[in-house]
Amino acid sequence: MIEQNTENQSTENTETQQEEAIFNESASVESDKEEVSDESSAIETIKKELEEQKDKYLRLYSEFDNYKRRTAKEKIELSQIANKDIVIALLPVLDDCERAQKSIGEASDVTAVKEGLNLVFNKLFKSLESKGLKPLESIGQVFDSELHEAITQIPSPSPELKGKVVDEVEKGYFLNDKLIRFAKVVTGA
Repeated sequence: MIEQNTENQSTENTETQQEEAIFNESASVESDKEEVSDESSAIETIKKELEEQKDKYLRLYSEFDNYKRRTAKEKIELSQIANKDIVIALLPVLDDCERAQKSIGEASDVTAVKEGLNLVFNKLFKSLESKGLKPLESIGQVFDSELHEAITQIPSPSPELKGKVVDEVEKGYFLNDKLIRFAKVVTGA
């Protein structure tokens, strides 16, 4: 009987050990499931954040692309409007030139034609000046390669004109204080 008791105890011990092992395994499995569940929820959270960042990036990229297109279009429209303003300002001068051309063929008085041409020139100059055009004064000034383009060099008529502009072949112009055309000049040597 003692042997049977020992066997029963031994069987009970074995069963208890097996039950404990099963319990430990199930606890371990549940613990692993919780870890996997925590990891998968972390992965899901990261995936959601990644999708949100991708969406923000695509929206920002699209917005920037639209901005570039809009500014390019505005720039083109602005240059067209600027040209329109200049042309509208010059139309009265064009009308005066056409009248002067007709009167040259019919006129017998040269002084009247000269006066008419001077009036047309002054009107043209005033129209351009109102748009920001200013002539560059060169004659008698020291030669400056930033403003002048030397065509030729001649012996200076006087010692004070040495290294200075003696004659101007083509005027230089500023538009709103920015040089738009160099003056073509003759310098004294």
